[in-house]
Amino acid sequence: MLHKVGYALLTLWGVVTVIFLLFNMLPSDPARMMLDQNESSEQLAIIKKKYGFDKPLLTQYGYYVNDLSFLSFHSTSLDDYTYFSESKYSGTKLFRLGNTNVVIKYPYLRTSFQKSGKTVTSIIGNTLPNTIVLAIGAICVAILIGVVLGIVSAVYKDTWIDKGIQVVSTLGMSVPSFFSAILFAWIFGYLLHEYTRLKMTGSLFEMDDFGEGITLQWQNLILPAIVLGIRPLAVVIQLMRNSLLEVLSLDYIRTAKAKGLGMYKVIVNHAFKNALNPVVTAISGWFASMLAGAVFVEYIFGWNGLGKEIVDALNTSDLPVIMGSVLVIAAMFIFINILVDMVYAWLDPKVRL
Repeated sequence: MLHKVGYALLTLWGVVTVIFLLFNMLPSDPARMMLDQNESSEQLAIIKKKYGFDKPLLTQYGYYVNDLSFLSFHSTSLDDYTYFSESKYSGTKLFRLGNTNVVIKYPYLRTSFQKSGKTVTSIIGNTLPNTIVLAIGAICVAILIGVVLGIVSAVYKDTWIDKGIQVVSTLGMSVPSFFSAILFAWIFGYLLHEYTRLKMTGSLFEMDDFGEGITLQWQNLILPAIVLGIRPLAVVIQLMRNSLLEVLSLDYIRTAKAKGLGMYKVIVNHAFKNALNPVVTAISGWFASMLAGAVFVEYIFGWNGLGKEIVDALNTSDLPVIMGSVLVIAAMFIFINILVDMVYAWLDPKVRL
């Protein structure tokens, strides 16, 4: 387990490095972005010194890693960017080494260039839960429908039912999410609105018509969750079908059938759990990918999640929000992979060896 954590930390460090270099090699000037083009030379100098933009790239990278680290080092000088201020960080001083304070704190993702006074952490904290709800809804759609259709497809192998399910799953994989989102929003949110009562756009929480309070709108989750779940649904169908067919061909399944067990009991009591292994592995990757893949779906449906926030940040060149969002998604991707390895070991004890 420890080596998995070590690999995870190395991967995350690599992501941090790539993101920092990618966005700091852009021709734009972050100090000018923060001042919204209404700057003087004095203001630019102050901003660059305050945020360390006047330092060499390697020094800026060190500052960035120091901001993100749980254990960080901070100068006692007020003129240094790494000066520890409790208004800037949420942390505790452990001890002092010369002119440096050693601090344990939460990762600091810095402040937005465009949303004055707002930290990236608060922006992500307000939007990420909506994206997680959407991803969970989409993955539930993919699992519930995909596993059932995969089992049906395996049981009725090479029949018209199997071929029909295969055609549907292939179409699901080939259609881009943004096109599916536009199509579903137009058909079910506009043309059939009278029957479905679903809207083309809407988020999980919405202000009521009188502006007096926020209401929970679960019906707004239906269309984006289905659209986001279409592609993993197709993968789950294919994996469940192929895995179940492979398991059903094993000796212990033939023994169970020879004892007189019906197909239903064979699948439920013997084959189902073992056939789930590749499905669990695929779902883990898809769930993490949905956090990033939800960008276009959220934007089209007006779902106020992290994906929509990333699009808005890209439109306004709000680099800290973009960088922070990518890092959070990467960290969740790594965490989910570790968690799925544990689930995989539970499903197949041989993995522990």
